Amino acid sequence: MAKLSVNINKIATLRNSRGGNVPDLLKVATDVQKFGAQGVTIHPRPDERHIRYQDARDLVPVVYTEYNIEGNPARSFIDLVLETKPTQVTLVPDADDAITSNAGWDTIKHKSFLQEVIAEFQRNGIRTSIFVDPVVKMVEGAKETGADRIELYTEAFAHEYGLGNMQGIKPYSEAALVANDLLLGVNAGHDLSLDNIKFFKENVPGLLEVSIGHALIAESLYLGLENVINMYLQKLK
Repeated sequence: MAKLSVNINKIATLRNSRGGNVPDLLKVATDVQKFGAQGVTIHPRPDERHIRYQDARDLVPVVYTEYNIEGNPARSFIDLVLETKPTQVTLVPDADDAITSNAGWDTIKHKSFLQEVIAEFQRNGIRTSIFVDPVVKMVEGAKETGADRIELYTEAFAHEYGLGNMQGIKPYSEAALVANDLLLGVNAGHDLSLDNIKFFKENVPGLLEVSIGHALIAESLYLGLENVINMYLQKLK
C-alpha cells in the first residue's frame, strides 16, 4: 500500500485569510493522522503566504507519523529543515512568486548543487526526495545526486486523465520502473485526486507515498475530512 501524506498548506491559507488561528493548523495536523493519514506535508515559501516558518517548528511535536517538508533549498529553507529535522525533505525548484509548483528539477544541470544540499541533509539523518518530471534521464540524474527518493510531478498525468487519455500514465510507469531499478524510492504529487489516484497507483510500480493537499481539502468541503482520508486509503491499497 502506498502511504498518504496530507499537505495542509490550504488549511494555513484559509487561516491566514482571516487572521487569528481558525482553522487551527496543529489541530488539523493531529486530526488527519488520527483519521488514518500516514504523514503530514507542508510547503513553506519565503513570503509565508500559507505555511509560516514558525508553523514548521510548531508541528514538530505534533506530527508523529511521517513529517515531509517541501521547498526550494534556499539557505533559509535549508536552515529550517536542519532545525526541525523532518522525516523527509522534498526539494522543489519553485520560484519565490510561483502560485504552485510547476516543474521538476533538471537533475543534470543542477547536479553539483543538489549533491551538496542532499549530503547536508543526509548527514543530519533526513531522507531526501527530489521533485522531477517523468523523464528517464532526470530520474537517472536524481540517482547521481545521491537522493533517496524522487517525487514524480503528476500535473500532466492528471490533466490527460481528465481528458480521458489513459496513455498519459506511460511516462510515469516508465520513470518508476527506472527508479526501481536504480533503487530510488518513488513518491508522487500534484493534482492527484479521488478521481485519478486509484488508476495512478495501479500503474506506477513501487509507489511508496503520495502527497495530496488541494484536491483532498476541496473534496473534504463536501464529504468531510475523515471520510475523504479513508476514501484515499482504500484506493491506495
